This record gives sequence, C-alpha cells and structure tokens, in this order.
Amino acid sequence: MTLQKAREIANDQGLDLVEVSPTAKPPVVKVIDYGKFKYDQQKLANEQKKKQVQSALKEIQFRPNIEAHDLETKLNRAEKFLEQGDKIKMVMQFRGREMAYKDLGLKKFRDILAKVEEFGAQIESQPKMMGNRIITIVAPIRKTKAGKIIVNAPITK
Repeated sequence: MTLQKAREIANDQGLDLVEVSPTAKPPVVKVIDYGKFKYDQQKLANEQKKKQVQSALKEIQFRPNIEAHDLETKLNRAEKFLEQGDKIKMVMQFRGREMAYKDLGLKKFRDILAKVEEFGAQIESQPKMMGNRIITIVAPIRKTKAGKIIVNAPITK
C-alpha cells in the first residue's frame, strides 16, 4: 500500500502511523495510538524496576584486638545489613606490631565469620590477606516466596 493511503487510513481512525522496520523493503509501518503505546512502555518499565532487588555493599572494619562488646555491636550491625539484603565487605586491619601476629588475627577473623554465618549468611569470597588487611565478602542467603533457599555462590570453608 502506498504511504499516502496508509496516512489516510491512520487519519480516518484518529491514530498514528509508526514505522516499525525502516530497513525492510518496503518499509513496515503500523497504525497505533502512539501516546498510549509510549504510556504502556513506560508503565512496563516502571513495573520491571519495582521488581528489581537493589543490594548495596556495606563495609565493617575490625581490629585483631577488638573487645567483646565492640565485636557484639559490629555483629549486630552485620545482622541488620544481612536482613536488609545487603552484602558486607568485612575487613580486619593490622597496625604496627599486630602484623607479627597475623595468624592469631586470621583465627579471630574466621571465628567472626562463623558467627556471621549463623545469622543466615554465606561467604562469597574466602578471606584474603592484602597488605595489612584481611578482606572477605559475605552475602545474605535469599529465600523465594515458596520458601526455597537461593544460594548466590557455593559455601566453602
């Protein structure tokens, strides 16, 4: 059909003539209400955006000689972050003479990670020594509506 005839049909129906495939021979057009089409597209995009899960990466820092109450406070904060669905970057930093006792610090760090796993978390990356820090990332274990557990990465110890 000619372009002129297609325009007349669109005008008679009070709709718009929208080019769907300009590279085809001959070009393909569609008679639609373009305003309604754009509205539906925007509504669909907003619906998909609502269903997205946003997770932030929070950081909690420790020292090897942390006191019990301070540790408890930081673990409570970690539990809150995990309940909100955020990942946690856990860092133990060594200073000065503490560097001579890295093995004790690593043991304490593994004990802390064991406590965090009890909150319903999994270790995404194993603890790594980077300079004067031990770093790991912990993620929450997500559950579906059916109650099945979704694991982001395999749990390794």
